[in-house]
Amino acid sequence: MTKPPIDAQARRAIAPVICYPNTTLPDPHLPDLLNAFKGFTKTAEITVPPRDARSFRVPAGGAFRITSVEAPQVGDLNLWHGNDLGERFFSGKTRALHGTHVTTGDRLWSTLPALRPMATIIEDTLNWYGLDDFGGGVHDVIGTRCDPYTGHLLAGDDYHYCCHSNLLRALAAELDQPLDQLEHHIHDVLNVFMCTGFTRDTGQYFMKASPVRPGDYITFFAEIDLLGALSACPGGDCSASHSSDIATCAPLLVEVFEGEKPSHWSPPDPSPYSRTHGV
Repeated sequence: MTKPPIDAQARRAIAPVICYPNTTLPDPHLPDLLNAFKGFTKTAEITVPPRDARSFRVPAGGAFRITSVEAPQVGDLNLWHGNDLGERFFSGKTRALHGTHVTTGDRLWSTLPALRPMATIIEDTLNWYGLDDFGGGVHDVIGTRCDPYTGHLLAGDDYHYCCHSNLLRALAAELDQPLDQLEHHIHDVLNVFMCTGFTRDTGQYFMKASPVRPGDYITFFAEIDLLGALSACPGGDCSASHSSDIATCAPLLVEVFEGEKPSHWSPPDPSPYSRTHGV
């Protein structure tokens, strides 16, 4: 390590500036969405087996809920536009706009050039958790997803039931296409129910036992037509390990709801930016 300059402490003491102040983001009108949701009826139910994934579809103006059943379990969620895999969940921009962890009232944003809300979180039974003394929070957009490539890099083995592979199999089954034609569409996830953060001393990504319990859920209002895939992570509640068959794992439940759309609501348009990029 280089020797600190004499003004090192003064440099560290400079106050931070929020990169993307979010007070001017469009108002999701959460009360209206919740009121509409109360009149919805369930139209589909999908059980995601442990160490596996399943796909589901939600029409614009509908909703979907992910529930922990049987035992504490975390899930990795991918979302795409229902008719265009090229528009998908943008975890990095969601993180920049809302923070490292999302909860009620936050939105999941899509990739450039559309950059529009794909889904709005309207219910979260874990919104009481906040940030703990370790800096950990629930529902993160900082992790990528467990994958066989990193597993091979770090441990030298090939584990086939990590979330990346699970999500890929689910997407391939939904679209009836070969795995190798779809793998590039698997993307960084929303880690549903997962409790994570960064260590204060080394800045490393950590996980800890999820506070989720059977019956806890998170509900999303679909802003556009959605194709989703959810993996029940092989880490179980991620209290000790992942990408292996060691952890105790449980299924997750996905429910899809439809009903009369809120009167104020219409599907968001793609970003109105001119796309001229200075030319």
